[in-house]
Amino acid sequence: MDTYIYKYKKAIYINLTNRCPNSCTFCVRNTHDGVGGYHLWLEKEPTAEEVIALLEAEGDVSEIIFCGLGEPTTAIDVLVDVAAYLQTRGSHIRLNTNGQGSAYAGEDIAPRLMGLIDVVSISLNAPTAEEYHQYCRSIYGEQAFQNLIDFSRECIAEGIDTVMTVVDVIGDEKIEACRAIAQDIGARFRVRHYAG
Repeated sequence: MDTYIYKYKKAIYINLTNRCPNSCTFCVRNTHDGVGGYHLWLEKEPTAEEVIALLEAEGDVSEIIFCGLGEPTTAIDVLVDVAAYLQTRGSHIRLNTNGQGSAYAGEDIAPRLMGLIDVVSISLNAPTAEEYHQYCRSIYGEQAFQNLIDFSRECIAEGIDTVMTVVDVIGDEKIEACRAIAQDIGARFRVRHYAG
């Protein structure tokens, strides 16, 4: 049976899709079928109604994170509908993303997230387009780096709390270069521990 929601610490995570425009060298998908003992490869992507039905059975939905074994924004319509439902229950909602959602949709998706997503966490992971493509191997090539920069700016413009993140294995010099990028565009910055 497909796992559409799973729990880690105090949060509920929502697994909408296995689609992803990136093929990152460090992605957990390369070595595991899921995380925390949950099998996250999907036979079928869920509808919003299917996810909402599972969430209705949960008493505590105070902390929600859209993060599974794919890029959540590739299922933007379902994401938005589920987030709208969760807002009626007072959830605090974070979206973990590679920032390629607007490129994938062919339009700026940030306005659709405004008022629904409390925090957008965008994986930066490299300070240049060349290095980003080397690590993340996006279908958009080196343009993917600019895609995530543009998406970050779009989210900030919509008033969404925007955090750009890196994994701690890229080295201090690159971390500081990434920090400067985040500061330049007005995003918060966070260094994540690489758990691979």
